[in-house]
Amino acid sequence: MAATPPVCDFGWQAVDGILPGTDGNEHQISEIAGPGGLVVAFICNHCPYVKAVIDRIVDDAKKLEPYGVGFVAICSNDADAYPADSFEKMREFAKAYGFPFAYLHDADQSIARAYNAACTPDFFGFNADLRLQYRGRLDAARLDEPQPGTRRDLMEAMIAIARTGEGPADQIPSMGCSIKWKEAV
Repeated sequence: MAATPPVCDFGWQAVDGILPGTDGNEHQISEIAGPGGLVVAFICNHCPYVKAVIDRIVDDAKKLEPYGVGFVAICSNDADAYPADSFEKMREFAKAYGFPFAYLHDADQSIARAYNAACTPDFFGFNADLRLQYRGRLDAARLDEPQPGTRRDLMEAMIAIARTGEGPADQIPSMGCSIKWKEAV
């Protein structure tokens, strides 16, 4: 089922946390930030929306590095109900796509809840002070292969944020599969 997150809450402070990564290390979210800011992307392994854009996500993360923008992806889906999103499958997914960024497992879903993550993919773009400046889509192509001249929303926003500390006023929400929440006990 497709979900759409709310619009950007400008200035919202990034929530920090330490999560295990597919590289075998624990990562503190705030330490991944660069001098130009940070992208926190909620993704998963099985979502067709993520699968359609994962190569572009990887490419954008690489292209944002020279601007001093850190990048982290987090999988928060209920792996018991969705085994394709297990930590082992996350390792395989990260390796298959050559992730140049940390891919973290939010097993208890506390980080996703703190961010009010709604879907996969869901992108949060923070400035150098870890204040939210972007919450929107990756690009105008969505599920399609981008054509020349396709608006690269996340990339353009993060370059502006790295340069000025501020994101664009007009943002188009991301769209994807809903986060697969664990049932309340």
